[in-house]
Amino acid sequence: MRRAALLLAALLWQPLLSEPRAVASGSASGSAPAQKPLPDTAELERELQRFVGVYAIASEHAAEPVDLDSAFYRGAIPGMLRQLDPHSVFFDRDQFQQLREMERSVTKGFGSVVSILPGRVIVLQTMPGTPSQKSGLAPGDEIVVINGYPLARLDMDQLVQLLGQSRQREAHLYVRRQGTAKLLPVTLVPEELQSPSVDRGFLLQPGIGYVRATSFDADTATRIREAIESLGGPRLNGLVLDLRDNPGGVLQAGLATAALFLKPGARILSAHGRGSGAENVDVPQDSSPYAFPLAVLVNARTGSASEIVAGAIQDHDRGAIIGQTTFGKGLVQRVFPLSDATGLALTTAFYYTPSGRSIQKPLRDSELAQATATTRPEFKTDGGRLVRGGGGIEPDQVVQPPAYTRFRTALEGSGSFAGYATEWLSGHRADASRDLGVTPAMLDDFQLWLSRRNIRPNLSDWTAEREAITWRLKQEILNQSISVAAGDEIELRHDPAVRRALASLTQH
Repeated sequence: MRRAALLLAALLWQPLLSEPRAVASGSASGSAPAQKPLPDTAELERELQRFVGVYAIASEHAAEPVDLDSAFYRGAIPGMLRQLDPHSVFFDRDQFQQLREMERSVTKGFGSVVSILPGRVIVLQTMPGTPSQKSGLAPGDEIVVINGYPLARLDMDQLVQLLGQSRQREAHLYVRRQGTAKLLPVTLVPEELQSPSVDRGFLLQPGIGYVRATSFDADTATRIREAIESLGGPRLNGLVLDLRDNPGGVLQAGLATAALFLKPGARILSAHGRGSGAENVDVPQDSSPYAFPLAVLVNARTGSASEIVAGAIQDHDRGAIIGQTTFGKGLVQRVFPLSDATGLALTTAFYYTPSGRSIQKPLRDSELAQATATTRPEFKTDGGRLVRGGGGIEPDQVVQPPAYTRFRTALEGSGSFAGYATEWLSGHRADASRDLGVTPAMLDDFQLWLSRRNIRPNLSDWTAEREAITWRLKQEILNQSISVAAGDEIELRHDPAVRRALASLTQH
């Protein structure tokens, strides 16, 4: 019982005694919350004694032995933090290790890019020198079993969860390969791999660049600048910066990214928290920002540091924000290291955009519920345009994801594009190149291929999807023959949000 009391006391007090190890991204909400004062020592000691008493009775009389880690790491501490807000969390040993890997831009894995379909996982690319390539996995291989679990029985969420778990330790697979009747056994041992946060950069057309950032780690702003320079730097006529599905990450990287495009001295954000005055962050006076026209793509999974960048660009009328309303996470979080290789991410303040608006969406059933309640107040950009706070960044131009027809849904869900590409490449690999043209004969062959698999569209369905089928076939062929990056270029050139951004920049 004494060990439990000492452990709980150490876990509760360690954050107050140590310096935060990292700063996570976020943004602001409403006015700074009025928070309750810390309890005095006598009150805290009474509460600790009560908890330890409960633990002592449970450990002695419960029907099953009480696991100490479960009681504290997955019970008491998460339960306490849950009352504060959804983003204050406790990291156990494995989770804290993953956080450190994210900050170092590395992750454990096998080095393969896969297409995930209901009940199916198809290999698209294996990276040079990685466990996947060394094991003999090849583009077009279908993974049918992982660690004894047949994938055909799993839904999408279960597949994603299984793939995530399998990257943490040795994985035993069975693979189906085109032209081979017998399933091939493959064993993969995960290694630490570089995980670049800026994974795409190319010219959409002469003078117009495209750069995608999937997260914000310590090097993201540098990687964005390098990508821009490789495309032409200041000589560009415009840039599409894609922050869709970017959940945020390291705050400083978000600030440095915003500074790439804003004038020296321009406000990027303000932070307000208990125990400290307002903290303002401006673009350094010695910065040399790019001046070309800019369009930023966002969606509902754009969060935290990404929202800070988008909010600053919008408030200063520096570029067009295109897509869907962002996630709405505007909380300052500090990461505190604890004993036993664990950690704590704690909400300590709120962020505000240059115009003074909050990004944070309302948080119900938490200590911050009242502080984040809002009626979406209106603010003005530098140019006098109205923008609203309290629920993410609303785009200047709304572009919704395209709706699939039943026929297109059947094609995507069955993995038909990837399956046909694998078979086509078995006899035409020498013909695969970035200049590949999907001919009418290939389309006829694909239609016959579908018919053999009981997918028989009527003429109107086929005609309506013919253009999409053409570029999707080319994308999958390039995925498996050249690289996923080459295939992505094909998809992005047909992406509605990218097309809208391109139109906005060329009309500038």
